[in-house]
Amino acid sequence: MAGVRTILHVDMDAFYAAIEQRDRPELKGRPVVVGADPRGGRGRGVVATASYEARAFGISSAMPISQAWKRCPHGVYVHPDMDKYAAVSKEVMEVVGGFSDCVEPVSIDEAFLDVTGSRRAFGDGETVARRLKEAVRERTALTASVGVATSKLVAKVASDMRKPDGLVVVRPGAEAAFLAPLPIRRLWGVGPKTEEELTRLGVHTIGALAALDPGRLARRLGTHGHDLMRLARGEDDRPVVADPGETKSLGQEHTFDKDVSDLAALRGTLLDLADAVARRLRGHGLRARTLTLKYRDEGFRTLTRAETLPEPTDAGDVLFRVVWRLFEGVHGERRVRLLGIYTSGFGAGTQLDLFAAAASAADQVRDAVDRRFGEGTLTRASLMVYPERRHTRDRRGSRRLRR
Repeated sequence: MAGVRTILHVDMDAFYAAIEQRDRPELKGRPVVVGADPRGGRGRGVVATASYEARAFGISSAMPISQAWKRCPHGVYVHPDMDKYAAVSKEVMEVVGGFSDCVEPVSIDEAFLDVTGSRRAFGDGETVARRLKEAVRERTALTASVGVATSKLVAKVASDMRKPDGLVVVRPGAEAAFLAPLPIRRLWGVGPKTEEELTRLGVHTIGALAALDPGRLARRLGTHGHDLMRLARGEDDRPVVADPGETKSLGQEHTFDKDVSDLAALRGTLLDLADAVARRLRGHGLRARTLTLKYRDEGFRTLTRAETLPEPTDAGDVLFRVVWRLFEGVHGERRVRLLGIYTSGFGAGTQLDLFAAAASAADQVRDAVDRRFGEGTLTRASLMVYPERRHTRDRRGSRRLRR
């Protein structure tokens, strides 16, 4: 069909837990929970991801480790190894990039591909999806679930329908019928507050939203309601935005499982991200001059704001001060879905300025303790006020070093 796009959404299955089960054969078939702090299952961490065996006990991401421990005390609790997960992610993305030159990484374990122009080389969307799944399995010994559709929205929903190792194809013209019976919360842009508003209108499924009187919806949700109705009908023309991979950058981002409005939680997440990125800068012997904030709200509006510093830095405090200022400039009334911090402008080569200020004493101590006992062993006292939000390194996010 001329003019119809073919979009794939690739989502790795229980990514962190699956890697641990792959690398430690004794864990296969056992409930594995990734996200424990170094003290074990009774610590303050949160679940980054859980194997499907652990999910059978009601364990899910963002659940406090203490609660997971009560539900499954015989499970295997693993401290995240983000460097290992990032290395496997790179392998996955290399495989994905072999099927299209238009790939949009969404996080460390998922990506969109526009394969409209790949038909002659690889076949139709379903054929590409099957070949891609097999290639990922051969390269990494891991499984991926793939959704195939004419839009990003429908492909994203489809990839989640038959996990693990799933493949769901939504044919052109069938988008609205596919979405109709699904709960309204599956639609992009429907956070807890919006779901509550729609429930008051008697809307519980995507199909019910699509059939709602537009004027009634507009009175309740304004222009946001118009956007949601288009999505509910399967109308989504957002393009897959390829990552050019040319800019040297190092960063990390965090996708919230539930859209967040609590300003203290958002501040804590940015502070945790700033510390994590600063630690990685120091680990690579780099100082960055340009800092970029990535911000995505509940409606999937994504903004980036950058600032160039007079002097390069590898200090978490400096990163945080800058990105918090950038955050205040873009944050509005909508809930936040994703926050990220990226650094660039490392200059010619990677060698540090001989006369540049050394890392603070506190940073040096934290780096030393992390090297010996694991990342995140020491944390800021301010983050302990909200222990359930100390999740930036333990939950689904991404780290990139593009060189």
